Amino acid sequence: MSLRLLAFAFASCLVACTTTPVTAPSAQLDREPDEAMEVDPLLSQADLPHKVVAEAFITAATAQDNVDSPASWRAPDDKRWLIATGKASDRLIVYDGDTGATLRTVGGPGTALGQMQRPNGIAVIDDYVMVVERDNQRVQMFQLPDFKPLLAFGADDLKQPYGLWVRAQKDSYEVIVSDNYMSAQNEDLPPPLAELGERYKRYQLRRVPGGWQARLMETFGDTTQAGAIRIAESVSGDIEHDRLLLAEEDIATGTRLREYSLDGTYRGRDIGADLFKAQAEGMALMRCAGGTGFWIATDQFKDRSLFHVFDRVTLRHLGAFAGNKTANTDGVWLDQSADARFPQGVFYAVDDDQAVAAFDWRDISKALSLPACRTK
Repeated sequence: MSLRLLAFAFASCLVACTTTPVTAPSAQLDREPDEAMEVDPLLSQADLPHKVVAEAFITAATAQDNVDSPASWRAPDDKRWLIATGKASDRLIVYDGDTGATLRTVGGPGTALGQMQRPNGIAVIDDYVMVVERDNQRVQMFQLPDFKPLLAFGADDLKQPYGLWVRAQKDSYEVIVSDNYMSAQNEDLPPPLAELGERYKRYQLRRVPGGWQARLMETFGDTTQAGAIRIAESVSGDIEHDRLLLAEEDIATGTRLREYSLDGTYRGRDIGADLFKAQAEGMALMRCAGGTGFWIATDQFKDRSLFHVFDRVTLRHLGAFAGNKTANTDGVWLDQSADARFPQGVFYAVDDDQAVAAFDWRDISKALSLPACRTK
């Protein structure tokens, strides 16, 4: 979904140019339609109230990867792994989730199982990793801890896939994938409203003799002026509250979150239309006892990302925070599992297409005076 000529120009500049754009710290390795703004928005100029929360760590910067989205997993030895997608290197980067140290990389460019072409969204559930590959137009499923490729699906249905959300069902997994196909007349613009009814694809993954099988269950997307998603990437869900949150990243329309039910129906409610001043991006959910908790949603400023926190039940805005450095964030992930380093969990956010930052939940909660999150 990149603007090919613009991407080529930026890639060439990375080799030949020595100056850095004054509007943002990012290397801008590959701008996409949701980044097509004349002036990069800066938190330093936005005058938005927020708290500053220091990063627990930031991984080593690897601009050549063009890091997009993170997820995490607890290994059999109880070590926390942080796994991120590298859009430009066509691989996954695996870090120590408690220190940020790089452990290994997985994959490489190609179309075979185990290879990738522009991996974007990523999710971990149980001992499986799901990775969206935009340029292979598919989702690939790996088994941990050895990243054994199990299945690739969606190539017959997906056009420009970006994000995903996965939930476990009784004997299968459901995967919702955002499909950001553009206008047939102009690849830099969203399609007309009437053509947005397939913005999201719902798949069922089921174990069968000899492996796994994926089946497209339905496509959905609102086609009204109020409920349609023009630029679709981030999608996340809350089973207990029958809620999907979809990030509308179209600046012309007004970036915000839209609330859908799990069946894909727009509920007529938007969140953050008066809050997001840059661009709504990655979302994560902190689940607490009794259905309570918190949503975190990213406002993608180029100099420092702003993270809005909402009440899980009412979606009321509770405050916002930014790191000391973390900027230009695409994907985020919240790991609620406890260990000595992060006894109340950890929030991960991509930093400027080059690294992943970690925030201790204790620091976030203290800065915003959030109620304690009981998990049982």
